[in-house]
Amino acid sequence: MMRRNHGFALLDLLFVCGIIGIIAAIAMPKLLIAKQAAGSASAIANLRVINSSQLAYALTCGNGFYAPDLPRLGVAPPGSNEAYISPDLSVSASPVRSGYTIQMTATPFSGAPPSCNGLGAGEAGQGFKAGADPVDPVNTRYFGANSDQRIYENTSSLYAAMPEVGDPDPSVGDPLR
Repeated sequence: MMRRNHGFALLDLLFVCGIIGIIAAIAMPKLLIAKQAAGSASAIANLRVINSSQLAYALTCGNGFYAPDLPRLGVAPPGSNEAYISPDLSVSASPVRSGYTIQMTATPFSGAPPSCNGLGAGEAGQGFKAGADPVDPVNTRYFGANSDQRIYENTSSLYAAMPEVGDPDPSVGDPLR
């Protein structure tokens, strides 16, 4: 009698699993680098959105002054259903998006008038600063922006050292081109 073998032997299966493991080990660092690059691109995009939203807020609702935080940019002006910034970015003062903690503040200016979306007198700022700090300590790309509409990059957090108006100290960060 002749015996017919169908399927794979255990040794064949182990060999294929080993090959897949080796390929995965080679590809994993590149995958992590690609994930960090995508997170960085998202952080830059979020800072651009904040810059644009703050400019629109100052021109249309803030009487030339800036919103004090992200949740205030999430409040729609009267007569509109659309806020200045998306709900997922204005859900808290420091939302985490794509591996980055996004922050934005404006120091209240006592001479600021009330805004059209419920902000009281003296609560808006003459400038603002925003930052995007990575959640993962392995990622070393930190970003910051201010009311001058430029985005800066450094290998350490820019948020604390970023001025609300004007260029930061050259040691703080380099502008993105």
